[in-house]
Amino acid sequence: MDSIVEIQRQTHEEIERFERSLYELLSRPPATHEHNLQNEHKAAQVLDRIATRITSLHSLYADEDTRKAEINLLSAPAKADDLSEFYSRLVKIQEHHNKYPDSAPGIDLELASFLEEPGQEEEDLEEEDPISLIFSGEEAYGKYCDLYANHVAYTNLKSIGKRPGYLQYLDLLLAAQTALVHEDLPRETRFSKEYESYIKDLYTYLLSFVKRTQPLTDIDTQQKKAISEFDKKWDAQELPEWENETGPKSAANGEGVGIWCAACMRHYAKQTVYDAHLSSKKHIKAVNRQAASGEPPKNPNGSPVPLPTAAQSNNQSAAKLRIRNAAYHTHMATALLVTLAPVINETKSNVERRFSLTAREREQELLDQSKPPPPPAAAKEGAAEEEEEEERIYNPLKLPLGWDGKPIPYWLYKLHGLGVEYKCEICSDHVYMGRKNFDRHFQESRHAFGMRALGLPNTKHFHEITRIEDALALAEKLKQEGRHEIFEQETMEELEDDEGNVYNRKTYEDLKKQGLI
Repeated sequence: MDSIVEIQRQTHEEIERFERSLYELLSRPPATHEHNLQNEHKAAQVLDRIATRITSLHSLYADEDTRKAEINLLSAPAKADDLSEFYSRLVKIQEHHNKYPDSAPGIDLELASFLEEPGQEEEDLEEEDPISLIFSGEEAYGKYCDLYANHVAYTNLKSIGKRPGYLQYLDLLLAAQTALVHEDLPRETRFSKEYESYIKDLYTYLLSFVKRTQPLTDIDTQQKKAISEFDKKWDAQELPEWENETGPKSAANGEGVGIWCAACMRHYAKQTVYDAHLSSKKHIKAVNRQAASGEPPKNPNGSPVPLPTAAQSNNQSAAKLRIRNAAYHTHMATALLVTLAPVINETKSNVERRFSLTAREREQELLDQSKPPPPPAAAKEGAAEEEEEEERIYNPLKLPLGWDGKPIPYWLYKLHGLGVEYKCEICSDHVYMGRKNFDRHFQESRHAFGMRALGLPNTKHFHEITRIEDALALAEKLKQEGRHEIFEQETMEELEDDEGNVYNRKTYEDLKKQGLI
């Protein structure tokens, strides 16, 4: 089985079979988020195997000498009827398959593991899902981001002003869709070592999250493109927000220029500051100390700025490298945040939803998430049983149902006053539970129909009026006061005659009485 032609043929066959399995994986109908992500990871593994075999196949075709020599042995025998080479190879193949009859299904088992539907494994073999192990509990199988550690690191930065909460921190990351992330931070904060460490960790997490949740996306190509764009802008100095600062601090560190005082052994950024310090007690003591030591005082105004030492040069290089690293990771993180904007929005919504739950409800939600999902076949068979369980919901207090189809907590029921009944005679004695539902019903169709039946407009004057007698009395009072709201319905309603002419109700009734219509 050492024939290079046979190895090429076998490699071509494996590539075709992997391509068919890849098509079958990607053509499956969308199911749950977990199943789709499992299929994508399996498809990524199949693509890796195809790429590996294509690479080996390319190296086999590159070895033209060996390939041509073997083809010549098979196609150009010494005699026309000399098939000894053919039969010798046939005997080797037969001996190999007789000796190893089960050697072929190796790739079959591998393909079967890729094409296995979720939930097909036996119940006795409760193996843990390997995809779930690469996500934390907060990430919920790749649905949300876990940025709590990055939030803590951000709040520990200096000079950021008010410490934002987790939701406000997510809003800051979402702002990367229109501008550079953390662009509003002070310059000294962005140039610090703490910010460099923070932004590097943020970029590392976002890149890892994208690779885990989008295994079929060509992340490396996108990253190379973003790196080339950053290098081009950095070399062209098109990033003014990352230009190194110059001033008293940088001069004191040997990073800039200034006026040197030999007595005080320090730089001064401006001439006025230097002149002002000449009359200070500290400068006078330094001059006297220098004179007592026997060293002649240097002319501060005429002395040039001393050349930076080797240590100062190293500090400047380290500072420039730190600033470049911070700028690099900031731009790369911004590019990833634009891609992950929908996921961060979902994360924010999930955090807000969890804030509204009680501790018991959160514990129950974690228990529900820890339960493995039922297989598709069992789900179909147990559909009727689930419906029966839903009908058997224990609700002795007759509480309203919440968003999950279960009775709402009793404290929430009391908080909204849902146990208080409000009866409306205009709505045919319909009862509304809770003040909120009662206030809302005045603008609903049921109440508006009742008001039209009484010949009254449903205006704000009749708000909170539920008895028919009170509504009629208020209408009479408004009429006596000369208000015209009560007659808006008569003047605003339009009627059409047989010829297509349109009139308001009052004009229509007057013309009809006169026999003109």
